[in-house]
Amino acid sequence: MHIVTSPRLRHAALAAFLCTALILSARAQFGPPRPKPTGPWMNKSLTPDRRADLIAAQLTLDEKISLLHGGGWQLIFGGPDAPPSKSLGGAGYIPGIPRVGIPDLQMADAAVGVTRSGMFGRYSTALPSCVAAAASWDFDVAREYGALIGVELRDQGYNMSLGGGINLTRGPRNGRIFEYKGEDPILAGKLVGAKMKALQAQGIIGDIKHYALNDQEGGRSYVNAKADKRAIRESDLLAFEIGVKESGAGAVMCSYNLVNGDYACENSYLLTDVLKKDFGFQGFVVSDWGGTHSTAKAALAGLDMEMPASTYLADALTKAVESGEVPAARVDNMVHRLLRTEFAVGLFDNAPKPQVPDVFHGLEVAQRVAEQSIVLLKNANEQLPLAASRVKTIAVIGSHADVGVLPGGGSAQVDPMGGNPVPQPPNTGIFDRVVWHRSAPLKAIRDKAPHADVQYDGGTDPAAAARLAKASDVAIVFVNQPSSEGIDHPSLSLPGNQDALVGAVATANSHTIVVLETGGPVTMPWIGNVSAAMEAWYPGIRGGEAIANTLFGDVNPSAKLPLTFAKSEADLPHSQLTVQPAPASDKDTVEMFPGFKVNTTKFDVAYDEGLLVGYKWYDAKNKNPLFPFGYGLSYTTYKYSALKASEDSVTFQVTNTGSRAGAEIAEVYATLPRASAEQFNRLVAWEKVRLAPGESKSVILRLDPLCLSIFNPDKDAWELVPGEYMIQAGGSSRDLPLRASIHLD
Repeated sequence: MHIVTSPRLRHAALAAFLCTALILSARAQFGPPRPKPTGPWMNKSLTPDRRADLIAAQLTLDEKISLLHGGGWQLIFGGPDAPPSKSLGGAGYIPGIPRVGIPDLQMADAAVGVTRSGMFGRYSTALPSCVAAAASWDFDVAREYGALIGVELRDQGYNMSLGGGINLTRGPRNGRIFEYKGEDPILAGKLVGAKMKALQAQGIIGDIKHYALNDQEGGRSYVNAKADKRAIRESDLLAFEIGVKESGAGAVMCSYNLVNGDYACENSYLLTDVLKKDFGFQGFVVSDWGGTHSTAKAALAGLDMEMPASTYLADALTKAVESGEVPAARVDNMVHRLLRTEFAVGLFDNAPKPQVPDVFHGLEVAQRVAEQSIVLLKNANEQLPLAASRVKTIAVIGSHADVGVLPGGGSAQVDPMGGNPVPQPPNTGIFDRVVWHRSAPLKAIRDKAPHADVQYDGGTDPAAAARLAKASDVAIVFVNQPSSEGIDHPSLSLPGNQDALVGAVATANSHTIVVLETGGPVTMPWIGNVSAAMEAWYPGIRGGEAIANTLFGDVNPSAKLPLTFAKSEADLPHSQLTVQPAPASDKDTVEMFPGFKVNTTKFDVAYDEGLLVGYKWYDAKNKNPLFPFGYGLSYTTYKYSALKASEDSVTFQVTNTGSRAGAEIAEVYATLPRASAEQFNRLVAWEKVRLAPGESKSVILRLDPLCLSIFNPDKDAWELVPGEYMIQAGGSSRDLPLRASIHLD
């Protein structure tokens, strides 16, 4: 679910309204099995397009249009006015057409796991955040992540996911970074492509979102993102292009915001010219929840489905067809895109059969993902890994580490197994709700060091925490940054006086280790005073165990940052957040649903950094970040050598020069010819290389022409610029010891 929100969302009315949905009355959630559909469209030897044409020919106009919209917000939130429904309680539901065998479309938010399960007593695995998985740079991790979500969606009876977020990190204060894949379009696009392909292999429609430039949450429904065509094709839209093409995703969700003056869900350039024509997208475009603003304009621009309501693409669409404002052929195309997707994914031939999820498999996957996602940021004097046989006293401090680990909030939040162990204030809204997953780092650390005296302090009093730290051999401080859909961070600083906490502990104990649980980058004024630091992100239901395994060396960290950590906000392309103006009057607000109004004042955000997104900004402006894109330490060391580059490939050697087995993410960057006007590095390839101590391996990576191309807006096409390309390889965007040049004509 993707609700339009005001900046802070502390509305008791919203909380009260949501409470009515906890147990919806008399819903026959699964009901008796439907008769097996028959008809020529059930011939599996036919193509999905042909099957869609055959079944669509049997439908009336009313039946066709019934497939193109939801039934209203009440189906999500419940309440006395909610109509009878076979919805499973997910974020969206569209009834099928039983007489020809079209299944109900049961949608669930599932960015990091299946949501809204708790109210029905169901289990869903809470995986590490999407940005955490991106830090693995690992296609196997992406595939395992997507497959698990697909399986658990099927187990709960759903057949469509709403969880393939891919918006780039233009502004690191975005409250939704944890749902996305970082700041580089090639890394993000390829990882979400692998994730969505694996998810769809489970017979679930995959959705890639939020298309496009939904790069801030504050005022997201009325912000107009202004950027030039070349810049967005080489950044945000390139991520979508790669993700859509490599996954074959069945759906793309258009975003709330405007892009260059038109709402994304009625923007013909985005939806038709780029997505459907240039990308060759064959699936359907679904609006973000409440993101539809018109009938004819939206339909003609390329929107295929309105969710969750029926304001524009139900009766209003029927009237538009009857009047000739919207051609009947356009409705046929909308329906065709939906049905061919349902056939292609297998909704007709292999419908979900609800069953109890495999909890143990979910826990195993969650822990593997977390262990491959933790980034070691600092390790002075080999503070880590800790030796359980030598450390006698350990102080564990802060961030409710005695009970669990933090996830992100909003529509992506997976209900915590066993309930929330940390009490919440009354009248907490959906986007203010902070929960903790029951994977306590304190217990996991005690299990790793059974003979040590491990004591906990909540960290609310820095002086008390410092006293415990001073009396301990090692102090491990957990800090956090709650993040949520609908809310941007006011700054990059850790909230709640946590910087002061770390400073006090580090002063008391020179062996201070900091574990960060954050949605994205934060500043670290204390980094020079601590002995070690690791970014654990939101590590999921087995995060405590994964953190402990990394602290004690059972896991050698291999993850690398998928986004840049700035030293301060002054170094960002936009040092100040662009904030939505307050409404001038009640006319500038609209009631989204009973008791909840939103500000409709439009405002502009100019992405005048152009091509310089993420690390490209820091490189082009000669700014030194706190930690650069692609950075991450290991408990071993690596050496790069013997680079050779050709027009279509790069080869080099990586050697493990340390005493531990490890995995190195070897990165390749290119600087384009001067005529490209891009005098900065861009990521073009990478590979995760697993090496035993002393082992060397040759790495051979293909150079995809798209990754070396620029977008020519005059020709409306990608092109390779003739000239010299500098190819570099190494361990991060700022550590590239190998160089070679190639010439392309």
